[in-house]
Formats: sequence, C-alpha cells, structure tokens
Amino acid sequence: MKYSIIVPVYNRPDEVDELLASLCSQTLRDFEVVIVEDGSQKPCKDVCDKYASILDLHYYFKDNSGPGQSRNYGVERAHGEYVIILDSDVVLPEGFIQVVETELQGNPVAAWGGPDASHPSFTPVQKAISYSMTSFFTTGGIRGGKKKLDKFYPRSFNMGIRRDVYQQLGGFSKMRFGEDIDFSYRIVEAGYQPRLFPDAWVWHKRRTDFRKFFRQVYNSGIARINLEKRHPGTLKLVHLLPMVFTVGVIALILCSAVGRALMHYDDVHRWYWLCAAPWLPILFYSLVICVDSTLLNKSVKVGLLSVPAAFVQLMGYGFGFIESWWKRCVLKQDEFTAFEKNFYQ
Repeated sequence: MKYSIIVPVYNRPDEVDELLASLCSQTLRDFEVVIVEDGSQKPCKDVCDKYASILDLHYYFKDNSGPGQSRNYGVERAHGEYVIILDSDVVLPEGFIQVVETELQGNPVAAWGGPDASHPSFTPVQKAISYSMTSFFTTGGIRGGKKKLDKFYPRSFNMGIRRDVYQQLGGFSKMRFGEDIDFSYRIVEAGYQPRLFPDAWVWHKRRTDFRKFFRQVYNSGIARINLEKRHPGTLKLVHLLPMVFTVGVIALILCSAVGRALMHYDDVHRWYWLCAAPWLPILFYSLVICVDSTLLNKSVKVGLLSVPAAFVQLMGYGFGFIESWWKRCVLKQDEFTAFEKNFYQ
C-alpha cells in the first residue's frame, strides 16, 4: 500500500459523499481511505458504507478533538508509505493520485502540497471566495500558485508526507487554527523541504457565505501571531499586508468622513476633495479585482462578488491579526490565555 488518504470529518456527510465519489474515479488505485469522524452529530457512516465495496475504506468515530488530532488518529491507523491529508470539502480530479505518483517518481520528496481551484458547479459566491484566497492581488499567491510572495508551505486541504516523517514529527499540534502551517514549519525545521506539485490540484469548496468566510480568515489572522511566537522569524512582509490594508482602508474612510463633516460647516467646494479623494484608491483596487476575477472566471457576476470577497478576506484577516498582536505582543498574554477557545484540550 503506497498511499493512505486521511480525511477528518465534522458534520459533513454530503461533502464526504462527493469526495469519495471522486476517489472512485482515480486512474491510479494504490491507496486506502481513512475517514475519521470527529464527534459529529451528523455522521457520515452511511455514506462510507455505500463506498465500502468500491474503495479500501476505513471509517472511525471518535470524540471531538479537532481536525489536527483527528488526522493524527487516522495516520496512527494507516498503512501507506505516504499519507495524503485532505479536507472533507474537496473533490479530486480523476488524475490526482497519478500526478502525485509521477512527481514522486521523478523527484522523490518527504513532503509536498498542491493548489486548489473552484469547480464549474460552485456557486458564484464560492467562486468569488476561491478567487480571493488564491489571487496574487489578495494573498500574494502563497496558497499554492506559481507567483508567490513567500516560500511554499503545504496546507491541510491538500498535503502529502511520508508516514515515517509524519510520525517522527508527532503530527499536528492541538492548535485549532493554523495547525497545518505549524506542522509545515516543523517539517522545514526538521530539515525537509516541502515541494509544490502544481498539477496535483483539488477543487476546494471553502465557505458558502461571506459571514462564515469572515470568521475563517479572522481566525487565520489570529493564528499568524501565534505561529510567529512558536516559530520566530516566520512572520514575513506578505503576512503584514492584510493588516496594512485594513488600517489603510479604515484611515481612508475616516478621512472621507472628516471631509464630509467639514463640508457641512465650511465652504463645500473647499473640502470636497477630502471627502472624495480617499475613495479613489479603494475604487481602483476594487476595479482591479473585478476585472481580473471576471476574466479569470469568465463571469461578470463572479467578478463583482469577488470585490466584497477580497475585502472580507483581507480585512477579516487584518482584524484577527491586530487583535492577536495586541493580546500577545502588547498585553503579553500566552496563546492559551489570549485565545483559549482556539485550542483543543
């Protein structure tokens, strides 16, 4: 057995159904699938039973302890030489495993990861969110694209590693957010260099609305400071950009508000520029996002939705980053005291 696919699941039976269906279509079948149900109220056992005669599938139910610990639980019961970590909300193209095999045969590596993309069946909001998480104009392309502002670190939605290396490093920590980057950092610190497999991509559904998306990226912003504390020197310029963007947008809006207020008490024309000018960079950035996403997705609707998605992505992350910086760096709280709910016990 060469590959063990590990999937933690929490209340996502429909997503698991789609993922397992895509695994049935793989052109290379030298793999097992380990589904770890993390204390779900909506278990996916019935879904797994449907595929038990088609796939080498192992289903486990355990108490809730978070995705990281559930992945560790699955790897402990896996048999493959390599483990492939996937999120339950991904779907694989039929050549995914074959691409991984080809990459490893051509240039063996201890750890790797692949990019994600939106499927044509995704809703316009899902496509807009996917754009905001992968575009060079929003994240710098650090989530797997070829144009990156930082070196590549695998993410848990699409990550592979030799099982013996996984066990050597102790797997994922108990961090609730950022545990995949923490693991990637530890892989590098142990002397291994993860490699991007650009053609081993997955369709990734992500969040289905902007409110859930904001919470996701807000938690990612919180995790960034915790990661810097755990791994000094890993905080790069690209990680500061959402915070700078957030502060900049707020400052521009406040300047415009001041100009509007002054127009009520003084000559209107004198202060019109202070009211209007701050919106120009915001409108210009919005236009860049809209045009780029429209061309990429071939949809004006997705392009328009990508504008709020980009602002949610950057400012959600920025607000989380600022809060975490204040509590960890200014108030000097430790990560468990500052964000107790972000860690599983």
